[in-house]
Amino acid sequence: MNRRKFLQVSAGVSVAALLPEGARGAPARIVVVGGGIVGTSIAYHLVQRGAQVTLVEKSKPAAGATGSSFAWINATFSKQPRNYFDLNLLGIFGWRRLDREFSGELELQWGGCVEWHTGGAAADALRKDVARTQQWGYPVHLVDQIEFRRLLPFVMPEPFAAASFSEREGTLDPVFVTQTILDRAKRLGARVLYPCEVTGLVRSGNRVSAVETTKGRVELDTLVLASGVDTPRLAAMAELRVPLKDSPGVLAHTAPLEPLLDRVALGPAAHMKQNPDGRVVTGSDFGGTPVTDSSTAFGERLVARAATYLPELAQTKLESVTLGWRVMPQDEYPILGFADRCPNLYIAATHSGVTLAPVIGQFASMEILDGARVEILAPYRLSRFA
Repeated sequence: MNRRKFLQVSAGVSVAALLPEGARGAPARIVVVGGGIVGTSIAYHLVQRGAQVTLVEKSKPAAGATGSSFAWINATFSKQPRNYFDLNLLGIFGWRRLDREFSGELELQWGGCVEWHTGGAAADALRKDVARTQQWGYPVHLVDQIEFRRLLPFVMPEPFAAASFSEREGTLDPVFVTQTILDRAKRLGARVLYPCEVTGLVRSGNRVSAVETTKGRVELDTLVLASGVDTPRLAAMAELRVPLKDSPGVLAHTAPLEPLLDRVALGPAAHMKQNPDGRVVTGSDFGGTPVTDSSTAFGERLVARAATYLPELAQTKLESVTLGWRVMPQDEYPILGFADRCPNLYIAATHSGVTLAPVIGQFASMEILDGARVEILAPYRLSRFA
């Protein structure tokens, strides 16, 4: 991406005529519903700007899709068309910014990602994907056996026909990072309520004036729904339809091991990464599958499959299996922005929430506090489903 394009993407905003209530005088009172990585990022960016923020979480921070995420920071091959790729690229830049802002406290891992395929259509598609994203300026290249061995010294792949290395990608521990950002938001003045469930919305005309919760009523100027798969139920209280579809994903988590992987490894039959605490996380698909089996037996099969590439896993113990429900809009693209029919209700519902969290937090704070309308978010408004 050249400098001119980057400036257009990151700074292309148009200012709305009306600022939100609270923006001209006293700090805006904003309620963020959802303590996952997206809601926490929005709360952090808002309170950093001086807003009066209350975050309401039904269970505990990172309890939903966030805690069950593979947590791969990327703008790789599935991120199409170009606008969506650019948005995810800004997500990577956003994590780089937060990494500096938190002085390394987030323990982000920036080892990149290696993907390989044994042959056939998958290998051909990988070569084409690499060529396309290189044209878009993304730092990715094909690798040979020698470079593969240097990048993943403990991995024993089957002979592969094509492999790639995406240099600037990363990963994180989603529960740890969410809690760390939330702690910073609290120190800046955010109020965090959990376990606390929203039981109703108080309406004043076509606006929301308060939320009713299991811990009482909270008055507000702006309501943000970043509540994962619970977003449709809560939006319906404002007579809004937010269309999500089921997208389960199962991951196996091992007991801590000595360092084996310092980057994401995507094999044909297993995807793997290792968290800073030594635990290896493995699954088989990022696009959602019909599988909802979170049994120990299924988790052991996932680890055994990964062990065909990473033999040391054969000696480790399965620690847990997580079943997560991805926040997947009907057309698989984010839903971001104010609802036309309820102009002080902001919705943030998206897959790839880990990658996008920093840039959603940054842009949402601009749209809420400044009355801006960020141009790159234009394709992702709720109104497209009208």
